[in-house]
Amino acid sequence: MKLSGILLIVIMTMGGLGYWYYTDTQKTIAVLTENNAKLNVAVATNEATITAMAADFKKANEEIQRVNTEFAATRQQNNILADKLAEHDLELLASKKPDSIERLINRGSSAAGRCFELLSGSPLTEKEKNAKNEKAFNNECPWLFDNYKSRGMLNDTTAD
Repeated sequence: MKLSGILLIVIMTMGGLGYWYYTDTQKTIAVLTENNAKLNVAVATNEATITAMAADFKKANEEIQRVNTEFAATRQQNNILADKLAEHDLELLASKKPDSIERLINRGSSAAGRCFELLSGSPLTEKEKNAKNEKAFNNECPWLFDNYKSRGMLNDTTAD
């Protein structure tokens, strides 16, 4: 009887330990499962963020390329303008024909100001929309004519 009592106590102790081990393991599995789900959400969020950042980086690079191309075109036009100005002695002309030079400078300044307006997104005027060539579009920034023409923003009066 003693032996059966000891065996009963050992079996009950082993059963209790088994039950405790089982419930503790289940709690640990539940925590690990929850953590795994959170980790999966974090991984998905990170992957989406990386994809969005890569797309933004690509767009930024494309914009930098576009700006650099426009900057190079602007430099080229500035060089052309500098060459034109170097061909004339403005001081001598201004002293001989001040009214004519004033008119030319005012007209050029107005046209150059309009270039800045166009580059800033200002809408085209009817005269600009109906321009047949670069010079009719704007003497100071004729390169913009092809840009607007290629985007279909000019009236089709250039087909001759």
